[in-house]
Amino acid sequence: MNVAMHLVQQGVDVAFASRVGEDPSGDELVEVLKRNDLFSGLIQRDEVLPTCEVTVELDANNQATYIIPQPVSWDNIQTDSLLDQAAEQASAIIFGSLACREETTRDALLYLLNETTALKIFDVNLRAPHYTLSTIETLTARADVVKMNEEEAKLLIGGSNRDLKEQITEFRSKYHSKTICVTRGEHGALVWHDHDFYDSPGCPASGGDSVGAGDSFLATFVAGLLKDEPMQQLVDKSCAVGAFVASNRGANPPYDENIRKLLGLG
Repeated sequence: MNVAMHLVQQGVDVAFASRVGEDPSGDELVEVLKRNDLFSGLIQRDEVLPTCEVTVELDANNQATYIIPQPVSWDNIQTDSLLDQAAEQASAIIFGSLACREETTRDALLYLLNETTALKIFDVNLRAPHYTLSTIETLTARADVVKMNEEEAKLLIGGSNRDLKEQITEFRSKYHSKTICVTRGEHGALVWHDHDFYDSPGCPASGGDSVGAGDSFLATFVAGLLKDEPMQQLVDKSCAVGAFVASNRGANPPYDENIRKLLGLG
C-alpha cells in the first residue's frame, strides 16, 4: 500500500489489490484508501478474517521492526474476474513476499503472474517468521525486477562474504532477473541493469524514521522505469526520495517543493 500511495503522489495510474475485514478497522482503512485514490473493486472484504493491524517498533537508531498478526484478511485474497482484468491491462505488477505466507493469496498471485505480460516487480520483504526460502525462490523466478535491502541480499545469497557487486552477480546468474536493486539505507543503492552496475551514494537523512523509505524508493524507481528514464538518473532520484521519507515521521509524508521539482511534478 505504501508503494501504491507514493505512485499516486507521483501521478502514476494505480490499481491497488488487497483484502480487508468486515470490521471497524477495515471500514477505516477503506476510507483511507478512498481519500488517497486507491479504493477500487480490487479491495476485497472478508467476513471471517480480521483487518491486519501491524505494530511498528523503532530502535535507538529509528530503525523499524514489525509485529504482524496471522492469519489476517490479506492472507485470503481470492482470484476473481476483476483481478484477472486488472492484470491483463497492467503495464507493471508490484508484489511482495509477505503477502505470500499463506497458500490462498500466494496461489492467487502466482496465477496472475502466469497469465499477465506486465512487467513483474518483486519487492522482497523478509519479515521473520513470515517467509520460507522456497516461496522467495518461486517469486524471484517469476520476477523481471527484484528489489531488496542489503541484509535481505545476504540472506538470499547464502551469507556470502564477497562484496555487494559480486553477490548481485551471483544472484543474477541463478535467477536471470532483468534488473536487481539493492538498497543500503543511508548509503544509497546499487542497481544491476542491462549488464551494468549503477551506484548511488545516497543522501543524508535525519530527524525521521526508516518506515516507508524503501517503499518510496521502489515507487520512484518503478515510475521512472515505466518512462524509460536514464538508469543512473533514476537510481539517484529514487535514493533522494527515500532519504526525504526517512527524514520524516511515517511512511507517506506529502512531498515538499524540492521533491516535487525533482520528480518533475511542478
